[in-house]
Amino acid sequence: MTKPVEKTARAGDKVSSEAHTLSELLEIQKAAFLRDGIPDAATRIDRIARLGQLLLDNAEEITAALNEDFGTRPREVSVTTDVAGCLIDLTDQRRHVAEWMEETNVAKLQGMLGLKQRLRHDPLGVVGIMGPWNFPLQLTFVPAGSAFAAGNRVLMRPSSVTAKTTEVIARVAPDYFSIEELAVVTSAHGGGADFAKLPVDHMFFTGSPEVGASVAAEAAKNLVPVTLELGGKNPAIVDLDTDITEAANFLADARMINGGQVCLCPDYVFVPEGKVGEFTEKVLARWTKMFPSIVDNTQYTSTVNEKNYTRIVGLIEDAVELGATKHQVIPAGEDLPNAPTRKIPPTLLTGVKAGMKIEEDEVFGPVLTVYPYREQSEAIDKINSAGHPLTLYWVGKDNERLAHVADHTRSGSISGNDFAMHLLTGHLPFGGVGRSGMGNYHGKFGFDTFTHERAVFVSRLPFKFADLVTPPFSGFDGKLVDSQMKMWKFLNGRALRKVNKR
Repeated sequence: MTKPVEKTARAGDKVSSEAHTLSELLEIQKAAFLRDGIPDAATRIDRIARLGQLLLDNAEEITAALNEDFGTRPREVSVTTDVAGCLIDLTDQRRHVAEWMEETNVAKLQGMLGLKQRLRHDPLGVVGIMGPWNFPLQLTFVPAGSAFAAGNRVLMRPSSVTAKTTEVIARVAPDYFSIEELAVVTSAHGGGADFAKLPVDHMFFTGSPEVGASVAAEAAKNLVPVTLELGGKNPAIVDLDTDITEAANFLADARMINGGQVCLCPDYVFVPEGKVGEFTEKVLARWTKMFPSIVDNTQYTSTVNEKNYTRIVGLIEDAVELGATKHQVIPAGEDLPNAPTRKIPPTLLTGVKAGMKIEEDEVFGPVLTVYPYREQSEAIDKINSAGHPLTLYWVGKDNERLAHVADHTRSGSISGNDFAMHLLTGHLPFGGVGRSGMGNYHGKFGFDTFTHERAVFVSRLPFKFADLVTPPFSGFDGKLVDSQMKMWKFLNGRALRKVNKR
């Protein structure tokens, strides 16, 4: 039976997480989980609602902090993605949690015969959430909402790269949550590697494949299950009969969201060979219209720090030195790339070949590589050689060519003619496969990620299975075994014959 958490004051109320060590925070939450038991629907809904209210009440301070962390980041982007964008999934969790948490009766016919079976959807306990810097709230608050819906406590570690934003969240969180429910972990508690060592009941990480592998390795030492939301080089395929202007405008826009610093941004695109020139012209025209100025343009998102700025500029320079051609949008009189503002001009590369660093590295910046193709198989082979991406973009109709691509590639998702919309519906999972991640969330998929499907079986039969499989065995028992084998051979043989007739 689930029950509400008492509303009396707790030792963790109005207390900053920085008043405790990492280990103490974990022990506080574990003790609270055991003390209070499994929370009822009202308690879960209240926690999710408070999570949303934290964002809404502090939206302006949060967006100002995000702008300071990045250098320049448009308020419209921060509100849409890191504030209002979180409320979509939080609202979905809040509306459906009472339904999702109900016990599920299964095998009802067997139940009528005396074998009662049901599934409980129990919380795991304490969930650790490690977030990245590119969307430091969206990628921590949304999984936190799922964890609350499932009945868990949450230790949240936003990225230390976006330190100003993390400072705001850590400071205001005690106004909405006891540290028994939600504790925001900061750099004062140590690095991400220290957080990954915690023996929580589930570890949720969003970031690069390299760091994800390290997190998984640390979690494995404590047998902690992990969900890894990683990145990768996301390909796009422009179909043969797709309008090139429409394709170019869409991909130009999608590449530049958050300055290209999105795990779902298209990284490289395959264009029918005879249309590459037109596609290139259209993309550059779109970027020119979007960004009449860049250096002093507050709507042009800066690269988050010097390390990433230097890395992206280096990828472009390496490709050009090895024979690639760069096409850049540089407004008149502006010095770009610009190190003081960490702004890199929108860049399209053609002639990229094996051996160039940009062929291997996820760019995570305002750079799009274009490859020509004659046959669809060329694009498929290239995609399959690069590892499984987080998403695969298809620009064209929902036709047999898309079906062929889906059947012959692997990716976390397929996105047709739009960007990241599958995150917003509540009906589809978000997650990678292979190098782009493991596990998923959003909607009920998020609830399930942080839930233990607990089997309950109660027998009312007049005999016990345990008695049937323990000595002494009689001659009748031997005949019963022989009869089982005869039955299974008949059924399996019949199945094989049906398959062979097709």
